[in-house]
Amino acid sequence: MDDKRHMLRHFLAALAYRTQKALRDAPDDFAEFKAGNDVRTPKELVRHMTSVLGYARTFFIGGEYRPEPLPTFRDEIERFHETLVNLRDHLESGTPLSGLTELQLLQGQFSDAMTHVGQLAMLRRLHGEPIRSENFIHAAISPDNLTPDQPDPVAPDE
Repeated sequence: MDDKRHMLRHFLAALAYRTQKALRDAPDDFAEFKAGNDVRTPKELVRHMTSVLGYARTFFIGGEYRPEPLPTFRDEIERFHETLVNLRDHLESGTPLSGLTELQLLQGQFSDAMTHVGQLAMLRRLHGEPIRSENFIHAAISPDNLTPDQPDPVAPDE
């Protein structure tokens, strides 16, 4: 695997970690929290993140991707993480990209998904349940773990 794909695998792992940090211990009503002005709910944001990454996957396998809403927030979160695993597997196996480069994948769909993680974190604050900050340089991020079961912060800020 070349350096670009190795970096993209790590980026997906950082995305999994930061998503779960934003969602960890969220109150039950967080999934449907409405901040107003047509802002997506957290449940809608996770589905949109899956859609963005599912679109990225089409550059490996072709076709199109439009995820239907799932019944629960937990279902949406599981599908999101399954999409991360699928993308990682394509990167690892050397599946060729069609129509864009690894760098375009990073600056496009992957970065778009990370932006939405920041929105989830902001929605937590607006909901009244902010997440603790941490020094992400020390986070236990591993491309082998793209599941919802992410480790606790190694270096949380005081």
